[in-house]
Amino acid sequence: WNARKHGGEKRRIWRKIHIGIDEETLEVRAVEITGSNIADAPVLPELLEQIPPDQKISSVTADGAYDTRKCHQAIAARNAAAVIPPRKNAKPWKPTSPGAVARNEARRASKYLGRAIWRRWSGYHRRSRVESKMNCIKLLGQSLMARDFDRQAAELQVRIAVLNGYTALGIPVTVPVE
Repeated sequence: WNARKHGGEKRRIWRKIHIGIDEETLEVRAVEITGSNIADAPVLPELLEQIPPDQKISSVTADGAYDTRKCHQAIAARNAAAVIPPRKNAKPWKPTSPGAVARNEARRASKYLGRAIWRRWSGYHRRSRVESKMNCIKLLGQSLMARDFDRQAAELQVRIAVLNGYTALGIPVTVPVE
């Protein structure tokens, strides 16, 4: 946005990496790479599709940009709990789907408890684990060597695979001693 606002090199474009991680293993389970012109919310259903249907998803935690009908619908279709803060000016949705009902409950709880207490109560703070994983991805390099989009996506997939390998090596294995 800085280049667009102040001028500068016109050919520079950004890629956005959308990730889904397993909270217990900290493994990146789903990756979607898009251009900078694609918003975050439309990508969530595609991320959920990357996880096999036979594997249970207990909850999906995301920021307020994901407070859309399609996101809540996709999360409810996987029988997962949506931990997404409702927008500040959120209005109740018609309870026509399980996602809308869950979102209305989150809206009501957020309004009743206050946003700060709702965040602690709902476990919204766990989203910081994804942010720290994104920082790890950035530490592997912020620029891409490949020039076309398919090769850039492949390059980022390789980086994610390397990161998952490092994550698996870094998690301690604890065994109870008798």
